Amino acid sequence: MKTFVSVLGLASLIALAACDSKQENKVENVYENQADAIDNQAANMEALADNLSGNAENAAENAADSLENKADATREAGEKAADAVEKKEKH
Repeated sequence: MKTFVSVLGLASLIALAACDSKQENKVENVYENQADAIDNQAANMEALADNLSGNAENAAENAADSLENKADATREAGEKAADAVEKKEKH
């Protein structure tokens, strides 16, 4: 499922790249790269959780969920920052 979401996200970025300015893409790519790094941390935490049990497993899974939420928030912030660049360029 994550692979499908990643492919879908990549396809969306490629489609948007055709419409966006270079500066807008640059800003969004910085945030996207940060979000990808956070997603990798979440995946590592989930793998760690698979090797644990009980409270430790729950704690690791909660940490992974928190990281995934942080990655989503980072992507959203990147979209807002890119939109701000686009608005600035139009004026």
